[in-house]
Amino acid sequence: MSLSLKIIEPEFAVCRLKENSVPDSVYEFMFFSKTDEEISLVCPVENIPSSIETCEKGWRAMRVTGTLDFSLIGIIAKISEILAVNNIGIFVISTYKTDYILVKKEQFDSAVNALRENGYIFV
Repeated sequence: MSLSLKIIEPEFAVCRLKENSVPDSVYEFMFFSKTDEEISLVCPVENIPSSIETCEKGWRAMRVTGTLDFSLIGIIAKISEILAVNNIGIFVISTYKTDYILVKKEQFDSAVNALRENGYIFV
């Protein structure tokens, strides 16, 4: 199965928010999670809230296009394997519909090239 990926344009930041914080706005690309141990936010760099505890900027993103059925197995494993062989680390976010793969911007072009060489199509 050959999957297509779409590059998402803004530069992203992966942030840890202060205890009991929530983002004060909703943006086109924003991934918010709260667990018993932390509150995390992934958002475009220009939308970093003031309530951050720590933050790492410099991430680029791509998403698997289309809607992924919950019965599909190994989508992220295959992408991760290709990138790991090329010494490229990833940060993955899964949503109800699809998966997003974030790569540090310094390695992003190498990640795209490695995936293309392995049959992935970018739209």
